[in-house]
Amino acid sequence: MKKTAAQLAVHALEQLGITHTFGIPGVHNTELYDALAHSRQITPLLVTHEGGGAFMADAFSRLNWGGIGAEGAARAIGTLAIVPAAGLTHAASGIGEAYLAGVPMLVLTGGTRTDSGRRYQLHGIDQLEMARGFTKAAFRVMTHEQVVPTLFEAYRIATSDVPGPVLVELPVNLQIFTGDAGKLPAWQSPEPPALPDAALVRQAADVLLQARQAGLFVGWGARGAQVELMELAELLQMPVSTTLQGLAVFPGNHPLHAGFGFSRSAVPAAQHAFRQCDALLAVGARFAEIPTGSFGARVPQALVHVDIDPEVPGANYPAQVALVGDAQPVLRALLQELRGRKPERSPNTRLQHQIAGDKAAYLDGWLKQGDPARVNPAAFFASLRKQMPADSITVLDDGNHTFLAAELYAWPQGSALLTPSDFNAMGYAVPAAIGARLAHPEREVVAIVGDGGFAMSCMEIMTATANGLGVVFCVFNDGALAQIAQAQQLPYQRQTCTLLPHRIGLQGVAQATGAAYVPMPDNHCIDSAIAEARKLAAQGRPVIVDVAIDYSRPTTFTQGTTRTNFRSFPLGQKLRFLRRIVGRKLGR
Repeated sequence: MKKTAAQLAVHALEQLGITHTFGIPGVHNTELYDALAHSRQITPLLVTHEGGGAFMADAFSRLNWGGIGAEGAARAIGTLAIVPAAGLTHAASGIGEAYLAGVPMLVLTGGTRTDSGRRYQLHGIDQLEMARGFTKAAFRVMTHEQVVPTLFEAYRIATSDVPGPVLVELPVNLQIFTGDAGKLPAWQSPEPPALPDAALVRQAADVLLQARQAGLFVGWGARGAQVELMELAELLQMPVSTTLQGLAVFPGNHPLHAGFGFSRSAVPAAQHAFRQCDALLAVGARFAEIPTGSFGARVPQALVHVDIDPEVPGANYPAQVALVGDAQPVLRALLQELRGRKPERSPNTRLQHQIAGDKAAYLDGWLKQGDPARVNPAAFFASLRKQMPADSITVLDDGNHTFLAAELYAWPQGSALLTPSDFNAMGYAVPAAIGARLAHPEREVVAIVGDGGFAMSCMEIMTATANGLGVVFCVFNDGALAQIAQAQQLPYQRQTCTLLPHRIGLQGVAQATGAAYVPMPDNHCIDSAIAEARKLAAQGRPVIVDVAIDYSRPTTFTQGTTRTNFRSFPLGQKLRFLRRIVGRKLGR
């Protein structure tokens, strides 16, 4: 039987377990959307912008992808169905985000006709060349027979090794016209990942057991090994810090959890806990710029680095032992080796008391200062933590609120956090929260976003309204791009293009998008506003919470990273900056 490429694509997506696509139909993929409408398994979602659709797909994959399921069945990953050219460039931020974060994604684009012989066709651009820098692979299907195997291969590449996005272009003539696809292949599950090298596991155990005090540094890549991480931390009594994306990978209420990062940009609990560490076990963490505070972290020479990407260990800090592989089997092997040697480590009560005391003092300092006429960040996060269920999903954007959450909010076991990676795209939180709710409709989802990031993608709330998705959007409304505005103040003594020209009328945005509106003007109404927002979201309605946030105190991250960057400048440049600061302060 002859079929169109659109029908064949939907057949392949169904075999791969895909449940949703995100995008906008156009002249080059209307046939694909018509075929999707016939699927009993796949729901195509109309978004307001392909960039928002890509962020939704990213979040959907982050929460739903956990490897191949039972009996080799494929699991759903975020999938885009977009028009070529402008659709791809609009979606590029979300695709790039997934690429740097190691998130699997399928990107299905239409393509210009390959049978007309004409030049200057609508949307005529080389998408494969354009996508080269932010996808793992890109394919252009040339025959009907190639459709299903190409999509199977794209899924395999997207989900294997270091996951990432893969693009498949389906020319419009193949979608519209029927053709002979031959015998359709069946999905075959990939081989399980290889076990770690036993000799290297023994070397890693040697390094950790010989240390006076080892530490544990955890990233997003370790999210599937939370139980093993806790067992390792408790077995060796290691203080634990995380990357930004890894904040929920290790429970924030665990007595050995010290905080985000351990550089000069980290909170006091993490700085103090890691000061005496003479060995470090890093799992699924890349020692990237943000968690190291602009590479200001002191990393011990006795470094055991576990990562699925062979290029990561040793990239920024030399690893004494590199264990390449998936975190869970590697850590299980390491635990078995350590238990076999029966290390005698009683609970380090001194360390645990120090961490608890430092955390309490830091929180108390935040609660005691600030503008009483606005919302204290520490009070906001304390109330949110008290009210949100343990398995709730938190979505952050890129901005000052990101680091406030990293320093003041604790993610318990069973919770989840989604936040932009090293790509660091503003506008992530609103659409990503919608993708999160689609991935897990049974769990509560709260997005925390600055007003600048919110303005970039807030109309995507229309998608949440249209699909009855109850998501709480807490907008930190201060009228500025606060993270950069704070970073500008000291070196430039001015804030250029970081003050928003007009304060966003969030009540009007709520009315325009069909969302509910809840004001939070000061500390007195934090508890009631969060409770009201959760109640409305439970009815299947998105909610915008207008948080009059107090940004008067900079985070430890902002202060520490500013100092670290300044220390790295050549002497002549330091003097130039100091002269400018003094001159502008004196009005010269």
